[in-house]
Amino acid sequence: MDWRKAGLSIGVAFIGAITAAFPAVALCPVDLPAAMEAIAQHPELARARVGIQIETLDGESVYSWSGDRFFVPASTLKLVTTAAVLTELGPDYRIRTSVLGTVDSVGRATLQVVGHGDPSFDRSDLADLARQIGELNVRQVDILYGDDSAFAGEAVHPNWEWEEVQAGYGAPVNALILEENEIGLSLHPQAVGQPLQVVWDSPRQGTGWTIENATRTVAAGESEFVSVGRDLSQPVLRVAGQLVAGSAPEPVSIAEPNPGPAFLNALQTALSEQGIEVQQIRLGPPPSTQNWGVLAVVQSPSLAELLIPTNQSSNNLYAEALLKMLGSRRNPSAEDATAGGIAIAVNRLQTLGLDPADVVMVDGSGLARKNLITPAALVDVLQIMARSPQADVFRESLAVAGQSGTLRNRWLDTPVEGQLSGKSGAISRNFALAGYLQPERYAPVAFTIFLNNIDAPGRVARSLIDDMVLAIAALEPCE
Repeated sequence: MDWRKAGLSIGVAFIGAITAAFPAVALCPVDLPAAMEAIAQHPELARARVGIQIETLDGESVYSWSGDRFFVPASTLKLVTTAAVLTELGPDYRIRTSVLGTVDSVGRATLQVVGHGDPSFDRSDLADLARQIGELNVRQVDILYGDDSAFAGEAVHPNWEWEEVQAGYGAPVNALILEENEIGLSLHPQAVGQPLQVVWDSPRQGTGWTIENATRTVAAGESEFVSVGRDLSQPVLRVAGQLVAGSAPEPVSIAEPNPGPAFLNALQTALSEQGIEVQQIRLGPPPSTQNWGVLAVVQSPSLAELLIPTNQSSNNLYAEALLKMLGSRRNPSAEDATAGGIAIAVNRLQTLGLDPADVVMVDGSGLARKNLITPAALVDVLQIMARSPQADVFRESLAVAGQSGTLRNRWLDTPVEGQLSGKSGAISRNFALAGYLQPERYAPVAFTIFLNNIDAPGRVARSLIDDMVLAIAALEPCE
């Protein structure tokens, strides 16, 4: 008998069984390769690249398929970013946004707001800063400066695709961040045949924009889809697609093209609501601040809390801001905060056992296609964090299968639900999943699965990854 054909038949039989009776399925480790290869026989993977690494948390290798080869990690790269930042700065670290200034005896002031890239900073924080200023009996601000200089280098990553830098999820990352540097809006269906209505979340943010509306409202039974983008050189919003009449509005967002000025304009408004008139706003530090005191401070949630939207919700801006913050804090003289953060992150993880030759890192979120990592190296990161004093904090930042984050709708009513903590990833034909899994009858494992260059929709790629995870979950010790 040809053992490869025999092994494949075992794998095919297993894949058929997992859809029939989850609790009854069991798989010996020796049969895992055949099960994985059976899944990889799917026609959509014929020209794709598959990379898999599975190890017990004790360090025992369970299975490897091209584990030492480079793959595009997509958002699973956030595991590298968050592991390094958490290890370097600790879970209690907080990011300060401060207002410095001078106030004279009649309540006239000159102010400077100094940002350090708090990705969670929102309008309630602006109101808090304005309230603190108001409590100092400030009645007029001659000049409000905005110091946006903490992150050296470009706010828009040069390796991101043009469609991504238009979208809210590809917003620029600067030191004065407000509402994740997104402009939110919603598309509302009208009567059949009419264009969708564009409604800005904040009417002020819609001021000055020209809308090119190529949408329509359709009858029940027709498909629904929308796309939103913006011109990169002028304030032109482009919307396309269709929604069914009577259906719920579709929330969307675009990247804020000028985040620093937008922050200052919003702070000026918040001060005005406190009865404080601002005469001028200027982006940039003032000529001299040597005698200025700290007048107001807002602190971010703890780093442990910031990691949750970074990993569970796969928030790109959070990941990039944390990496830049690491670079600017540990290496303030670096010409580029992202490059400085990467150097520190890789060096930090190298001291804990990661081989830097197995990682090519160009951003913190995984949006860049130039990021590369081996499946084995990403498992090394998971292993490092499993042994870390911050193991619980790190794991709690991950999405849980069938319960939270980007994995909340996957593996429902299967043995994987609630037993997998991990990070998914997807960018243009590249899909990934990495994390920790507790099989019912086997030792806990750390794993990475990469599908690169797959010519298939995301639902197909995710389904194939889901089947591979079910195979891992079915492992049990065998004699």
